[in-house]
Amino acid sequence: MGVRNRIVPAAAILAVLLHSGIGMAAVPGPTGQIRGTIDRVLEILKQPDLKPKARAQERRDLLRREIKPVFDFEEMSKRSLGPNWRERTPQEREAFVGLFAQLLENAYLGKIDAYRGETINYVKETIDPPYAVVATVIVTSRGQEIPVDYRMLREGDQWRIYDVVIERVSLINNYRSQFNAILRKSTFPEMMDTLRGTIRKQES
Repeated sequence: MGVRNRIVPAAAILAVLLHSGIGMAAVPGPTGQIRGTIDRVLEILKQPDLKPKARAQERRDLLRREIKPVFDFEEMSKRSLGPNWRERTPQEREAFVGLFAQLLENAYLGKIDAYRGETINYVKETIDPPYAVVATVIVTSRGQEIPVDYRMLREGDQWRIYDVVIERVSLINNYRSQFNAILRKSTFPEMMDTLRGTIRKQES
């Protein structure tokens, strides 16, 4: 299916309908979950009473509450550390997941705050259980098209994002390269201190 098709495939919608029963809520597929989250985020951004600077933190808290459940931060952390994940203790892993989630949330919220009415088109959904890819295209006000693919992993009835590929560049691969480079020269605690410093800068 080409990029020019701006409609979520009918088969995806039909699949959701077929999996719903009388008295039961339909379980959204990968595209449905991505689209639902993005729609709720855009509704928050459009609320005029949340736009004043004095309510910026409140708006960010609402946005964080929407985006947090759709990301699998533990899976993202594991993949971003690569082989280094196996060398970490349970306590180190837990601490890293917490910091990495905070880093990603802040980065994503920063992009959301920069939203200026771009159009988001849902192009294609590919499912290979338990994995799925939702291909989207962001169209800027100048007509520039930016492909963004969401790689997802199914956990029970929910599909959660474990990687985001922007213009063919994997977010997780990018972080893995950075972390590997740091750990070749520094210790894990030193890298954690670097992460904390980055987070402080994000939130200042």
